[in-house]
Amino acid sequence: MSIYKPEGQLIHTAENTAALRSASSLLDAFTAQKILEARVLICDSDHNLVVDLGCTKGIIPRLEGAVGIREGITKDIAIISRVNKPVCFQIISLDHWEDGRIKPILSRRAVQQQCYDEYISQLTPGDIIPAVVTHLEPFGCFVDIGCGIPSLIPIDAISVSRISHPSDRFRPGQEIYAVIKTVEDGIRVTLSHKELLGTWEDNAALFTAGETVAGIVRSVEDYGVFVELTPNLAGLAEPRDDVYPGQHASVYIKNLIPEKMKVKLIIVDAFEAKYEIEKPRYFIDGGHLTRWVYSPGCSGRVIETVFTANKE
Repeated sequence: MSIYKPEGQLIHTAENTAALRSASSLLDAFTAQKILEARVLICDSDHNLVVDLGCTKGIIPRLEGAVGIREGITKDIAIISRVNKPVCFQIISLDHWEDGRIKPILSRRAVQQQCYDEYISQLTPGDIIPAVVTHLEPFGCFVDIGCGIPSLIPIDAISVSRISHPSDRFRPGQEIYAVIKTVEDGIRVTLSHKELLGTWEDNAALFTAGETVAGIVRSVEDYGVFVELTPNLAGLAEPRDDVYPGQHASVYIKNLIPEKMKVKLIIVDAFEAKYEIEKPRYFIDGGHLTRWVYSPGCSGRVIETVFTANKE
């Protein structure tokens, strides 16, 4: 397991807490070049970060705030947005505040560069990794894949069942798994998520014809209403004028047809509800994929993802 975790996962560990306990323990962490985490208190007018180290405060100079700031590749919002959140860092030098307290000078950039060199550059398409959701946009879900390094899961790669916005699936701060789609130049990583949520057969096995189950209306078409049963399984009910996307529903399962990958439904009721987003049910949460086939073997239509190594 990688030591380069998404930011926020080290801050409450016993080792991290012990390192921030005193000036002496900070000196030991400096000598050992430990990776630590603490909360940002302030981003000053020069975009330097003031970090709460418990026994004192540290400074992350702007140019040490993130990989790419020096080169102008990364925008300063990557620094500003860290206020009131945990950041990872190493202590790169020691100074003193006017009151005599130790003033550690910190580098988040150095830790991110190590993460790129020793972890991200070693990833290959098909590797399954942990990630933490950082923010959601209409086109996809941004996640931290290690030490604050961002990556994107495009909206169409989040699940097989189509959604209107990533907030239908995720919330900021949520811990998830993702699978590597591409790694370009050992830096730019794109991700997928749907392959970890099971095949058609995996999901259909959770249901039986004759049951009435919970669902979410995802789209309303002239020919019928698509109702999601799980993130990777939706069925079709007959057209109705009184339902709309986003409603919760109770649906009767008429039939499951694996050769056509169809689930026939009858909507019993559709209604507004404010239920919590359920945590993803992962059928795969580790290891490596070379090929993932969603469709059943008896189906004439093949839906698959092939994870191909990057060409040099």
